[in-house]
Amino acid sequence: MPTSFTFSNDPALIDRGLVHRWLSEESYWAKGRSRATQDAAIDASRNYSIRDEGDRQVGYARVVTDGVTFAWLCDVFVVEEARGHGVGKMLVEGVLEDLCESSTVKRIMLATSTASGLYAHYGFAPSADPNHYMVKLIDRG
Repeated sequence: MPTSFTFSNDPALIDRGLVHRWLSEESYWAKGRSRATQDAAIDASRNYSIRDEGDRQVGYARVVTDGVTFAWLCDVFVVEEARGHGVGKMLVEGVLEDLCESSTVKRIMLATSTASGLYAHYGFAPSADPNHYMVKLIDRG
């Protein structure tokens, strides 16, 4: 597995077919999602990727946001062979940095049943509701 990775917020670098395959076939939350639905979701969201030194996409994340008050981090996926190499951390860090620098978003939410530890490291915490949702509040002064 390559050891050098690059974060990008350029939607033109998203391999839509690959992302669709990952999410519709390998994720537990989007199993069976149609390509048309995935393409529409990409078009209506901020999109992020991680590429390896061979310029292959190895990670993806999507954020649904108004860019002003609220964001929902979703469809975070790292290809199996890149897991354990810091790709997930790079992806979350890049997304948070982009949102904090390019918007006035004060609340970022996500849902997870498998990666709470990763997100907690970045300030996400369980919401008041007894479910899988977590929230990160950003103090904007």
